[in-house]
Amino acid sequence: MPTIDILLPGFAIDTDQGYPAFCGVFLVRGPDAAGRERNIIVDAAHVGRRPFLRDALARHGLTAADIDTVVLTHAHWDHVQNIDLFPRATLVLHPDERRYAHLPHANDWATPAWTGLLLEQLPVREVTDGEEIIPGVGVIGLPGHSPGSIGVIVQTEHGRAAITGDALHFAYVARTRRNPLVFWDADQAAHSIERVLTVSDLIYPGHDRPFRLTVAGDIDYLEPFELTLTGLRPDDHGLAFADASARPLWVMPGIQEQHTLYEKNAEDIRRRISRVPRVVPPAPREAGPANG
Repeated sequence: MPTIDILLPGFAIDTDQGYPAFCGVFLVRGPDAAGRERNIIVDAAHVGRRPFLRDALARHGLTAADIDTVVLTHAHWDHVQNIDLFPRATLVLHPDERRYAHLPHANDWATPAWTGLLLEQLPVREVTDGEEIIPGVGVIGLPGHSPGSIGVIVQTEHGRAAITGDALHFAYVARTRRNPLVFWDADQAAHSIERVLTVSDLIYPGHDRPFRLTVAGDIDYLEPFELTLTGLRPDDHGLAFADASARPLWVMPGIQEQHTLYEKNAEDIRRRISRVPRVVPPAPREAGPANG
């Protein structure tokens, strides 16, 4: 059966000076329909985690060149920036997410204007709800946080696991049933949370540890919390800790106009995508003798 390993854990960390935005990065492995072993990355994190991502792959006996598929749950900056690490991979994402990334709303700070160009650096496979990536690994549509958010459903030996991206950021969202950060449609986002909870035995959220819900509805974390902060001391003057048991709900200003603008500009977006030349990174060279 397919397996899931955590390459980089997700953390629910915010500050009053900006967002570290540490999303979870997951390695899914299993055979394709022809019996060939596939190495799939779900989300790629931002460049501040790049060396740690390389090290995590090495601990699993892999290099970036061994990854054949990169699935993006959505195209926000903290999930996409390392896709260029994987020169032999196909990028898998929802067509709505791909198109929106080429002409994001002006208030969408999570989707910078360069995002669409970044996505075209790899061959793209567009997928929608219900499609299979490999046997036992499929796509579930989870729009709302962004227009084309998706999750990955993996049939593991421990049950049906959902890798949710930011359709379900944090474990506590399984109890509040509301997405705290919405850039597209709050009602769709709430429906996507319900859908995740309905189809999943295990949940791998976008910015938290994997968990399951108990019969009583409590959160049962499946991994311990481990994080070391550097550059700070507990007694540093001015350092404070605030209660983060739940985030205030935030819906992007101007969200009401998005659907109309998206449809109005659909043809322009398609033209933009067709004109973007895909940059193909050179294949890694085989090691040879050092120059004397």
